[in-house]
Amino acid sequence: MLVEKCPIKLVESTDYKTKAYDKWVKVDKMGRCYILASMKNMLQHQYQSMTIAYDKLESLTEIFDEKNRAAKQTAMKSLLTTKMIEETSVREHVLKMMCLLNKLKILGAIIGKESQVEMAYRLYRIVFNSFA
Repeated sequence: MLVEKCPIKLVESTDYKTKAYDKWVKVDKMGRCYILASMKNMLQHQYQSMTIAYDKLESLTEIFDEKNRAAKQTAMKSLLTTKMIEETSVREHVLKMMCLLNKLKILGAIIGKESQVEMAYRLYRIVFNSFA
């Protein structure tokens, strides 16, 4: 419901449309309360005047999406440039790589099949070279 814009309430609406509108208004009101309650005071003051939860979510997405993109780029750079340190166990290196992959997954990064295969191959080469 919060990701939908407000349906138009017409004077001569069907019973179904009226119920849908009333439900949307109720959910929107709850959503606005939850959003404001979870914000710091400074943000609460800025978003108090917005009357629709959808608008608040859109605005917050615009603000914080850029930070998320930067975090993804940093994690991806770390993943691609991480090298196994001498005298470090293969297990530690693999765990470090898995941690970076998990971080990317949490941030919503999508890693294509070809990239996954390439990463698996790199790990295989590391393991193979450490026992050679």
